[in-house]
Amino acid sequence: MRILITNDDGINAPGLVVLRAIAETLAGSEGEVWTVAPAFEQSGVGHCISYTHPFMVSDFGARSFAAEGSPADCVLTALHDVMKDAPPDLVLSGVNRGNNSAENTLYSGTIGAAMEAALQGLHAIALSQYYGPANRDLDNPFEAAAQHGVEVVRRILAHSPPETNAYRLFYNVNFPPVAAKDVKGIRLAPQGFRQGRGFHVEPHNAPSGRRFMWIAGGDQQRPTAPGSDADVNLAGSISVTPMRADLTDHAALKSLSGINA
Repeated sequence: MRILITNDDGINAPGLVVLRAIAETLAGSEGEVWTVAPAFEQSGVGHCISYTHPFMVSDFGARSFAAEGSPADCVLTALHDVMKDAPPDLVLSGVNRGNNSAENTLYSGTIGAAMEAALQGLHAIALSQYYGPANRDLDNPFEAAAQHGVEVVRRILAHSPPETNAYRLFYNVNFPPVAAKDVKGIRLAPQGFRQGRGFHVEPHNAPSGRRFMWIAGGDQQRPTAPGSDADVNLAGSISVTPMRADLTDHAALKSLSGINA
């Protein structure tokens, strides 16, 4: 198996080291693992692409490249340049430092890379490690992802349905904020929503008098609806959420049929 790995935390991020180990186990001795990752952190850029300006790509070692662009740019670079003669069988994005459950999904560059891979017709899985009081001070906060990542990916690949939809499935996996030994299992879960304050800005005045805005997130320990992703994660389980890039609310198409004239 040929596997492409990428992320949004940057090519030097510790989560990418964890993902490489997962990918190497999955690829096996006869496979290959390629890396095309952002040269610097790209958290929160979503599915952004560098449409209006070029970006540089640098050789970063054996089968490894750093791109001065977004995670989605990295996927495009891999498929149409670095690996154009032999594309990957699977794209893995992560392992993100922090969760991409609930509304975080919509902002995530980790998810954006997986989405772009799916739009390009490839199997794609985004992996993120939830942080919380039970794991943030471990020697390896990514312990749950490191020990359970291979099994989760294998189970997803084994159970993924045949694709007939133009917008291919991709998967959002979030490892719970617990030590690896305390992981309770794997749960399919829909995307949730944390009620209350989400992303917002906090204004600050610089010594020069200029006003700056810092983006701040909401309480990541707030559960979502029962059985949805963050709720499952906070209960100690790995969440797997199948997704598509199609943003259409198909149920609303029926309920809004009176708009037609």
